[in-house]
Amino acid sequence: MKRVILIVLDGVGIGELPDAYKFNDQGSNTLANIAKAIGGLNLPNLEKLGLSNIFPILGIRKQEKPFSYFGKMAEKSPGKDTTTGHWEIAGIILDKPFPVYPNGFPKEIIEKFEKEIGRKVLGNYPSSGTEIINKLGEEHIKTGYPIVYTSADSVFQIAAHEEVIPIEELYRICEIARNILQGEHKVARVIARPFLGEKGNFYRTSRRKDFSLPPPRKTLLDYLKEEGKDVIGIGKIEDIFAGRGVTLSLHQENNKEGMENIIKALNILREGIIFANLVDFDMLYGHRNNIEGFAKALEEFDSFIPKILSLLKHEDILIITADHGCDPTTESTDHSREYVPLLIYSPRFLKPNSLGIQSSFSNLGKTIADYFKIENDLDGESFLEKLI
Repeated sequence: MKRVILIVLDGVGIGELPDAYKFNDQGSNTLANIAKAIGGLNLPNLEKLGLSNIFPILGIRKQEKPFSYFGKMAEKSPGKDTTTGHWEIAGIILDKPFPVYPNGFPKEIIEKFEKEIGRKVLGNYPSSGTEIINKLGEEHIKTGYPIVYTSADSVFQIAAHEEVIPIEELYRICEIARNILQGEHKVARVIARPFLGEKGNFYRTSRRKDFSLPPPRKTLLDYLKEEGKDVIGIGKIEDIFAGRGVTLSLHQENNKEGMENIIKALNILREGIIFANLVDFDMLYGHRNNIEGFAKALEEFDSFIPKILSLLKHEDILIITADHGCDPTTESTDHSREYVPLLIYSPRFLKPNSLGIQSSFSNLGKTIADYFKIENDLDGESFLEKLI
């Protein structure tokens, strides 16, 4: 029985792409820059797998005989957001980017939204979530008006205090926004951002919910499910793919619980894939330029690797990669247009070596489909023959 464990370290890039200048991301290298900033990373297990064989990272030694195949992947789609990255991993290369709103959403969109929800809104400009609730939270409590904001990503985010707008009502108005945001304004995700607390001590709760666009055609997940394989989504995978192609979804509040969910999923996975997203790197540390926190999160993940390796069977394949960069050492608090690392391990591999630079994330999805011998129409080129 074949099983694939695909872990996406959200925001863990490994060097600027050739077109990074188009995104103002020159010099970004999430892993290497963090290592330099703190005087070296301590990731002994990722070191053994061959992380520094991809790109030199201070504190991590290059391996003469790495445990895994290693390489990096370029994003071919014109973007650097979560949805674009994950869809490309799953075999869909987008030909145009999702719309973004650096000056807030147009008047006609906001007016239509306000009319349909029966309330005015606050905000409507790019901001970090923690900053905007600290700034507008008190006014929100007084007026009952939801807070609308965006970022460098294609997102329409709605923040509301759970004691002012109950969570089910927040979800309902998010669905209204999702229905409005179509056509030229078809953003990748509408996100419910509930929070609690009082002035000076507002905090976001765990009941975030994403209302994503469905992929435009079949992804790797759809093909696997149609063939009767298990597709276990961990973290926000179910949200990113609008529930499509997922047979079981396990959500979590943090990376630690996500890693526990991976172990839980391994114990029930018969044949198929575990597709996991660990978001703390990006959400808690990359977007907040928290270098030390990012490094500690990497160390936490590294310490988890031996546990998962001990549970792998002969036919299992473990894949560690990312969906974009989110370099906390730069002035920007947004995602960065970077290569992503690619580490592929299996007990069956005898002499792992370099996979070089993959021209698209979609090559990975194509390879996984090939491993399961599933006929498909996914984008990308399989590199399975290099692994076996």
